[in-house]
Amino acid sequence: MMKLLSNPLSPYVRKVRITMAMKGLKDKIELAAADTNPATTSRSTAPIRWARSRASSSTAAPPSSNSHVICEYLDSLAPTPVLFPKSGPERFKTLVLGSLADGVLDAALLLVYEKRFRPEEKWHAPWQGRQHAKIDRALDQLEKSPPAWGASPDYGHLTLAAALGYLDFRHEGKWRAGHPKLVAWLDRFAKAVPAFEETRPKA
Repeated sequence: MMKLLSNPLSPYVRKVRITMAMKGLKDKIELAAADTNPATTSRSTAPIRWARSRASSSTAAPPSSNSHVICEYLDSLAPTPVLFPKSGPERFKTLVLGSLADGVLDAALLLVYEKRFRPEEKWHAPWQGRQHAKIDRALDQLEKSPPAWGASPDYGHLTLAAALGYLDFRHEGKWRAGHPKLVAWLDRFAKAVPAFEETRPKA
């Protein structure tokens, strides 16, 4: 059995948990709480860490702190649904959407850390504005043409859903007012992937 060391409120962990559910792997992976405080942990490992459990074999996946790597490994363990197309334009499209959504997540998380770990007098408004601008640009781009899926959502779609869910959770859902198409898109995703609601963070 593999072990996922994680903060249950992390959007990166939510990505992995949605992947686990979609691939039918929930019973094969142990979830374990870990200290993910960025003050004591490097940024790359702050949200999530994937490690071998004591009972795992030497052929198990190597330890990793990257949610993309973990999700792609999980995708390789079961044939359907395919979350990462193997090659060609479809794979590129999935990776581009996933990268764009991860950019939203990164900026949203940094804004949370700024207020959580720095005193208010040290908040840097121009820097905060740049993070908000990154989020706004990405959402405005996606609002023009929300990404469709075929038989099932893929990694890019679930990453976007996790990003929008995090904006609801930590940023009061302010994104919704100006993005009605994305709101409808997220509702469709939630209906197609029950794990989205099942993994909703509870503060």
